[in-house]
Amino acid sequence: MKRFIVIMAIASAAGFSSCGYNSMQANEEEVTAAWGDVEASYQRRLDLVPNLVETVKGAAAFEKSTLTAVIEARSKVGSIQMSKDMLNNPQAFQKFQQAQGDLTQALSKLMVVVEKYPDIKATQNFSDLQNQLEGTENRINVARVRYNQAVQKYNTSIRIFPNGVTNSLFLHLERKEAFKAQEGAATAPKVNLQ
Repeated sequence: MKRFIVIMAIASAAGFSSCGYNSMQANEEEVTAAWGDVEASYQRRLDLVPNLVETVKGAAAFEKSTLTAVIEARSKVGSIQMSKDMLNNPQAFQKFQQAQGDLTQALSKLMVVVEKYPDIKATQNFSDLQNQLEGTENRINVARVRYNQAVQKYNTSIRIFPNGVTNSLFLHLERKEAFKAQEGAATAPKVNLQ
């Protein structure tokens, strides 16, 4: 009887080591860490916007609608509570992504309007903020790409054999949502320099 118990224990340990249980857990943690990087990048951008707005507002009699759009978009982004629970809720994830996209569009319009005011572009403070914002947008893109890679790895790991069997019996892990391009992102923007 003892021999049977020892053999079963060894067989169970061998079975669990090749069933993907640990790799699925590790992949889920990788998704969570990548999401943390996305959140940190978005928070950095959110923190930069008020400084950018104040610099522009102080430097010119400004087109109020653009400034208002930036302020409202930032407020909308700030009102959405970011959390890793959002990763399991496609509607909340879409709402978050839409708010971030609205802020990106508002900031793009702000940069276009700034082109009309050379005295704003000439200030060192604005130039520094613009560079920080560009760097932050690049960080956001890198974080999104890494997050999508982690999501792909995770989603694959919970669906392939034998991991899929282990998942359906023990873990019940759900697929994660990846970042998708915004509507209209495939269309190149039109630039009018007149």
